[in-house]
Amino acid sequence: MAVGTLTALPVKPPRVINRRVAAGAMVLAPLAVLPLAVLAAATTLLPLPPLVSAALAVGLVALGSRGLHLDGLADTADGLAASYDRERALEIMRRGDSGPAGVATVTLLLIVQCGALAGAIGAGHGAATAGVAVIAGRCVLSACCARGLPAARPEGLGATVAGAVPVAAAALVFLLAAALAAVVPGWPWWRGPLAVAVAYLVGGLVCWRCVRRFGGITGDVLGACVESAFTAALVALCA
Repeated sequence: MAVGTLTALPVKPPRVINRRVAAGAMVLAPLAVLPLAVLAAATTLLPLPPLVSAALAVGLVALGSRGLHLDGLADTADGLAASYDRERALEIMRRGDSGPAGVATVTLLLIVQCGALAGAIGAGHGAATAGVAVIAGRCVLSACCARGLPAARPEGLGATVAGAVPVAAAALVFLLAAALAAVVPGWPWWRGPLAVAVAYLVGGLVCWRCVRRFGGITGDVLGACVESAFTAALVALCA
């Protein structure tokens, strides 16, 4: 479920999708996108100007996830910018057509992603930055689906995964991500864990705001959390 949901790789869906399968998919999300992280890291090593390499890497990450996270980001931004009526906001998100807020938000984040990664490439640690940021952006999914977080509506991906991940498992994902980021070469040991923490902070704030605004999470909200966390990690490692 993790590979089929988070990447463009053609895989057979699980025979049964229940809370246990959903929890496993969110916990294993970083492993599911590992090939995508490697591809993005390799792209930064191309003999091209830093901004070009960065744009290609960011584009590959978006295409490798079928653009679903960016679509979720756009829909979430439109919902947050819409009427304060919860049902009206959810209906706007469900429609799927991007409004001004969605387009502006996606454009801004893509510019920041490309600029931050270009800065990291210029500083000599572009590959490490791309790899860590892609993984960190997906690690936050386990926290955003931890026990106690409700779904905004009774159907869709959000209803399947909301509250499915035990808090201990979500905490373990964070600790493992921070520990592995600490041994990535290219920067002082503390920068990797700091980037992971920043990704969690930003992704968590987006999730918190959406839960307050919509009454819970949806698949679109999870996409917004991933893109926000990915961007935050890139910025934290760009210099």
